[in-house]
Amino acid sequence: MELQTQYLLDLLYVAAFFLGGLGFAIGPFIIAHLLAPRGTRNTQNKTQQFIECGMDPIGPAWIRFGIVYYLYALMFLAFDVDVLFLFPVAMAYDTQFALRDFVEVVIFVGILSLAVIYAWKKGVFKWERKTYNLD
Repeated sequence: MELQTQYLLDLLYVAAFFLGGLGFAIGPFIIAHLLAPRGTRNTQNKTQQFIECGMDPIGPAWIRFGIVYYLYALMFLAFDVDVLFLFPVAMAYDTQFALRDFVEVVIFVGILSLAVIYAWKKGVFKWERKTYNLD
């Protein structure tokens, strides 16, 4: 009898978590549908957009970004994560081996600096705009 009660309790937990997950997945759509304004500010129907800011759009919304943009973003992300690792390392090192710990952090930052120098030499940080001749 106790095994069956435990089984039903486990099944109740699974059902509650399933319904909770379903509520978190579908709930925002239902709330947005109920609370969204029905009319839009697109009074002249120029752009076929739901909401306009009051200014006429210039060009298409889908443009191509150059590869330099993505390289720059990847470099930022890599160094952001690496600097983020410096904080727990600085907190974990105690005062017993202060010189050794300092040397390890300097080596780590030095390797990061070599990566910056390599990217600089490869021209990742040059942001040159392409110009097209339409002659």
